[in-house]
Amino acid sequence: MALHFRGLALPADEVVDLYVVDGRISYGRPQGETSTVHDGGCLVPGLVDAHCHVGLGPDGGVDREEQERQAIANRDNATLLLRDCGSPVDTTWIHERPDLPKLIRHGRHLAPYRRYMPGLAIELEDPAELPEAVAIQAGNGDGWVKIVGDWIDRDVGDLTPCWAANVVEDAIARAHEVGARVTAHVFGEDALPDLIAAGIDCIEHGTGLTDETIAMMVEYGTALVPTLINIDNFPSIADRATRFPTYAAHMRDLHTRSRATVRKAFEAGVPIYAGTDAGGSLPNGLIVNEINALCDAGLPATDALASSSWLARDWLGRPSLEEGAPADFLVVDDDPRKDLKTLRAPRAVVLNGVVY
Repeated sequence: MALHFRGLALPADEVVDLYVVDGRISYGRPQGETSTVHDGGCLVPGLVDAHCHVGLGPDGGVDREEQERQAIANRDNATLLLRDCGSPVDTTWIHERPDLPKLIRHGRHLAPYRRYMPGLAIELEDPAELPEAVAIQAGNGDGWVKIVGDWIDRDVGDLTPCWAANVVEDAIARAHEVGARVTAHVFGEDALPDLIAAGIDCIEHGTGLTDETIAMMVEYGTALVPTLINIDNFPSIADRATRFPTYAAHMRDLHTRSRATVRKAFEAGVPIYAGTDAGGSLPNGLIVNEINALCDAGLPATDALASSSWLARDWLGRPSLEEGAPADFLVVDDDPRKDLKTLRAPRAVVLNGVVY
């Protein structure tokens, strides 16, 4: 039996009759019996968490049972596509589960030796190994690679870049050569110019963006995933960094101006996508919190929603509500572009044509 939904489809902004046939979307009434699931409200392409870590917990990698719980937490909160920005464990089994959100994996983080959280990244003793390590992780992921762009340097007592400019340039070129895109964890200011100039595809967090590096991102078409709800942990990180007062002050300053930085980037034309950074200090399933945080930072509600729905799907090469696309969407009573709160109480979450 085909399922029938009638509602205002976003972003087309027109009332449609949408049918789910064999797990896919159809706009032509199918032969045979149909069952109307919902009539009214809005049909929204499934939400996207563009930066999360399925397989990671507060103490490192987690077992398959916990990975499943993390994935279900996302599904139950209408997050149906996950861009997993690095995990220390193998989560490829999720690809085989149609009842779990679709997953775009980045493989393992890549960092210099002793310049990241212990046990999470592959740590390279020789920076010259980065280009080949990038190629290996490209093969282990789903078209993306994640490098650590900056981290605290304990000898300096503050954030510093992790790689020389020529290493970054070679690594990004190598990733593009094998058909992968590259993103980088970056908190501070100093690592950004080399990464952007080298053609990196995305910056995660980006709290250290300046007017100059924002202009560079616009010029190069670099995307930004700000992870604002996780950036709100910066003050507590600073509180624990009593041995490094310069670093602590820097982290507090980055947090203080984080919303204004995102607003400047958006107004300048930087593509922005919503990501929670869930899986470490934050639980999964919080994408609506991040959408609201982007709105609070100055993005109009439509743009904040799009950053975690149809625009994010297009960026990641996944369909929205097109004819023949997998039936991954949510049904809400009211237009979320006018009231984001409606996202917290969907009437239905549909994944691969199954209503949850």
